[in-house]
Amino acid sequence: MSWPGRLFDMRDTLVRMVLLDLSGLCYLLFVPHSTSTPTTTQWIFAVLAFTVALAAHRRPVVNLVAQAALLTVAISLVDDFTINQVGASWALLEITMRARRPRSIWLSTALLVVVDLTDSVGDPAGRVVSGVVGLALEVGVPVLLGLVIRTNRELSRQAVERAVAEQRQHASESRAARADERSAIARELHDVVAHHVASMVLRVGVARHVLTDLDPRVGEVFDDVHGTGTAALAELRRLVAVLRNPDGVRGDAALTAIEPSALPAAIGASIDRARQAGVTVEADLDPAIGSLDAVRGMAVLRLTQEALTNVAKHAGTSALAHLVVAVRDGAVHWEVTDNGRGGVPAGVPAGGGHGITGMRERVEVLGGRLEAGPTDAGWRVRTVLPAVAAASADAPVGSVPREREAPAGSPAPEPA
Repeated sequence: MSWPGRLFDMRDTLVRMVLLDLSGLCYLLFVPHSTSTPTTTQWIFAVLAFTVALAAHRRPVVNLVAQAALLTVAISLVDDFTINQVGASWALLEITMRARRPRSIWLSTALLVVVDLTDSVGDPAGRVVSGVVGLALEVGVPVLLGLVIRTNRELSRQAVERAVAEQRQHASESRAARADERSAIARELHDVVAHHVASMVLRVGVARHVLTDLDPRVGEVFDDVHGTGTAALAELRRLVAVLRNPDGVRGDAALTAIEPSALPAAIGASIDRARQAGVTVEADLDPAIGSLDAVRGMAVLRLTQEALTNVAKHAGTSALAHLVVAVRDGAVHWEVTDNGRGGVPAGVPAGGGHGITGMRERVEVLGGRLEAGPTDAGWRVRTVLPAVAAASADAPVGSVPREREAPAGSPAPEPA
């Protein structure tokens, strides 16, 4: 707030009174008077006015009554009562700015008018008229200035209240829009995706039950597909429940969190699933990953699942993949490389995926940067997830240089 604005701030009454007293003191010392110097009586009334102004700076009504009483006595005892007149006028200004009820303003105004007119009692009609006109300066100006300041303060308060109300309304509309979007997504997940996944799980279970004389390897595939589908269906149902009742979870982080102690086992299950698909996986896991926070733990798990799926999809089921997850100075160093020498199995759809894009977005939310691209031997994707404090301080940066490229002379499937 600027200095002129603070001068009339309700919290700075003491500053105003100090400045007023200093102005009165300068008037007595440096301004010429009818006598060579102010009289002792004049100094007494001035000092009393100064003292009352400082002592009652937080009680404008008490200040006005005391200043008006001093002015009434000074009018009859001293020739120059300007100090007391200004003190009473300023007290009226304070009441006008700070009074809670308009009645206090008008009663104070009437009191000061009566006190000022006592100077004209017994004077000729011309001097009485002159005294009444002088009220415009002694009473009218303080009241007018106080009303202007009071009105501006009230307008500012109303503007702030409107801004807060608009912000709340905008936030409410945003929440309603998000709720509608959540409901729409939940319906689609439940009515389309979850329905088809449930149908596939059911068909696999029936096939596994009907076809009794299966090769053990085929049976393992059926069991893996059935288990994976069942887990996916459970995840979909949990996601639908969260979307339909977002207040039942601790914010959006609940959608992307995992218990830290469960992370090593979850990564191990993803590795086993890739191995069951035929991919040879070498894993170098830091035991410290069991102490990661829930959000970064889920990010590591999802990145691992996506990367190993892409190895099986693009490098082939006979490829060799190397997974590294290490924690150094609080940051998570994650990397998956493959030799790209396997054959892509028949029936794998090519193109149209958003796997790398989703991995990049997940990493950037945590303040990291995803790198993905070909190497001399195959393909590599890696990132560093910063420590929690660094991730909150740094803006997300980085981008994926390009989507995964197939070896020369072969089709170029995109990640899932």
